[in-house]
Amino acid sequence: MPKYLLIMRGTDESNAAMMADIDQMMATTRQFIEEMVKAGVLLAAEGLDDPRQGVVVDFSGEAPVVTDGPYGETKELFGGFFLLDVASKQEAVEWAKRVPAARGSKIEVRRVPGSDEVPQVGE
Repeated sequence: MPKYLLIMRGTDESNAAMMADIDQMMATTRQFIEEMVKAGVLLAAEGLDDPRQGVVVDFSGEAPVVTDGPYGETKELFGGFFLLDVASKQEAVEWAKRVPAARGSKIEVRRVPGSDEVPQVGE
């Protein structure tokens, strides 16, 4: 079965809206996770800390430059993910449509290639 990553991408506004009703958002998200577990599709799920707590390592120059996060002029930030083991991209999309607390944000659906698809050293 292919794996798909549902990447939660929010904006400052959508993140603030989620934080305004954090208890309800967490309860709804826990219920959604339980549904994915019962369906046997959830491999992992994680949310990320406030982007202001992170750093950015920029490789655009000769030497890496480290700055406090988040990224410069970013309009969307990666806020967390769900890793699913499903039969198809369409099934991953159907789960993405059900992600709670996504109002005002986006869910990016990306397939995770299997180890047999990654070029090996010497090939």
